[in-house]
Amino acid sequence: MPNATKVERVAELKKQIEGANALLLTEYRGLTVSEITELRRSLREVDASLAVIKNTLMMRAANDAGISELDELLAGPSAVAFVTGEDVVAVAKKLKDAAKLHPALVIKGGYMDGSALDAAGANALADLESREVMLSKIAGLLKSEMSRAAAAFVAAQSQFLGLLEAYKEKVPAGDAPVAVVEKAADEEPAAEAPAEAEAETEAQTETETETETEAAAEQPAESTEEE
Repeated sequence: MPNATKVERVAELKKQIEGANALLLTEYRGLTVSEITELRRSLREVDASLAVIKNTLMMRAANDAGISELDELLAGPSAVAFVTGEDVVAVAKKLKDAAKLHPALVIKGGYMDGSALDAAGANALADLESREVMLSKIAGLLKSEMSRAAAAFVAAQSQFLGLLEAYKEKVPAGDAPVAVVEKAADEEPAAEAPAEAEAETEAQTETETETETEAAAEQPAESTEEE
C-alpha cells in the first residue's frame, strides 16, 4: 500500500495537472542541478514551473485527473513543465532553447487541449510564433484597418463638402426662400376672395328673406281695412 507521503504527493500533482493549461514532458538525463535550476528560473518568466517527478507518481496523478495518454511518455528520468499561463508556445521555445544548450535535455511530448502530443508535436510548438508576437501582428492589422476606415471617412466628407459648395455656386443663397415667400403671398388673396364672395351671398340672402317676411305680414292688415 502507498504510504501517506506518496498519497499526498499524488494529490498535489493531480491538482497541478488540473490547474495547468498544458503539460510538456522532458527527459533531463545528464543535466546538473545548476542547469535544472537555471531552466526552472527561465520557465517562471513565461508562467510555467518545472518539476522532477517519479514516473509512477506522475502516471497515477494523471490517471486520477482523467488523463491516461501520458503513460507511454513517462519513461526514463522525467521533468514536467506545468504551463499555467496562456502562452504554451513561449514555454516550448524556452525548452527548445535549453535543449540546444544542453543536448541531454530531450522534449518527449506533452498534453494540451485534451490531446496528447508526441515528441514531434511538442517540438513543433516551439517553431510557432509566440502569443505576444501574434497579438502584436493582430494589433497592427487592426490599426491598419482603422486607418483605412478613417481615411475613407475623411475622403467621403471632403467629397460631400465639395458637392455642397458646387450646389451653393449654382443656386445662390436667398433665392429659394424669397420665391417661396412670394408664392405664399400670391396664394393668400386667392384664398380670401372665395370667402368674401360667400359672405356677401349669405348677407344678400338674409336681406331678401326679411323683405318677403315683412310683405307677408302687411297683406292681412290691408284686407281688413277695405272691408
